[in-house]
Amino acid sequence: MVRVVSYPGPAMALLSAALFGASTPFAKLLLGGGIDPWLLAGLLYLGSGVGLGLLHLARRSQPQSEAPLAARDLPWLALVVLAGGIAGPLLLMVGLAATPASSAALLLNVEGLATMAIAWLVFRENVDQRLLLGAAAILAGALLLSWKGGAEGVGLGALAIVGACLAWGIDNNLTRKLSGSDPVQIAMIKGLVAGFVNLALALGRGAHLPALPAVAGAGLVGFFGYGLSLVLFVLALRHLGSARTGAYFSSAPFIGALLAILLFGEPVTVQLIAASVLMAIGLYLHLAERHAHEHDHEPIEHAHAHVHDAHHQHAHGPDDPAGEPHTHAHRHAPLVHSHPHYPDLHHRHGHAH
Repeated sequence: MVRVVSYPGPAMALLSAALFGASTPFAKLLLGGGIDPWLLAGLLYLGSGVGLGLLHLARRSQPQSEAPLAARDLPWLALVVLAGGIAGPLLLMVGLAATPASSAALLLNVEGLATMAIAWLVFRENVDQRLLLGAAAILAGALLLSWKGGAEGVGLGALAIVGACLAWGIDNNLTRKLSGSDPVQIAMIKGLVAGFVNLALALGRGAHLPALPAVAGAGLVGFFGYGLSLVLFVLALRHLGSARTGAYFSSAPFIGALLAILLFGEPVTVQLIAASVLMAIGLYLHLAERHAHEHDHEPIEHAHAHVHDAHHQHAHGPDDPAGEPHTHAHRHAPLVHSHPHYPDLHHRHGHAH
């Protein structure tokens, strides 16, 4: 009998995908109102950053439960913003200008593949046959859902979109380096920087701001679909690692299509049903994962939100916070044990093959 590993990571990754997937039909509504695509990207990111900034300020009166970004995190954060907040949207806009919509929708699913490939090949996250099959099923469902028929040649526009997906795959894996820190702070900074840069570029090329209701609508969609979605994505990275989080997040196109059916009365097609079956198979294979073996924990000192579980049996000083979960710098002593686990903050060890 397959045992399901009980972790919050899958739920966070799927909810992140749901929020991002839901933003797509609403963004299409805004584009239908005549907003410049590049300008809309800036407004979505800016809505994310401003909304999370207000949330960040509101939390300042509460006891600190997340570790703030440290000086050593800033180079990683700069690379995340550059890859995912600036290079990705810029390449996407270049690609969209020269690529048919059907091809663009299909090519955007390369992001999930790029995220998983980088995690497995560069960062050496553990993967077995079950996970590979599950990821393949999820991606196949996303590709099938995006396919509109026809065949167009691969030109510079298509290569630019693939480049955007690669930039976001790099972004997702680099964000894993920051996943122990405050996810609201990470997503807020990324949203503000990416929002202002993309907005400035769009205005510089002649775009005009739409009416205030459209700006407010874009900000609201950005807050939920980009901001809160990214917060949950970072939390999922903390528990799952990049490859598994990327696989779950690849279900976003299906969620967007389902919402379009419910809200806008779009037809239920054989294509959607087949994609649903493939994604359900893939999600089951991932949710039913059981990865357990004896492993070593090397000594490490870091700060992140935690409770006193098997991996956090440490003493507290007089200045350390009370209650759980809480955040403070703590040291992990060497430990050898065996239990089901994901490649989370404490299980990024190598595997013998």
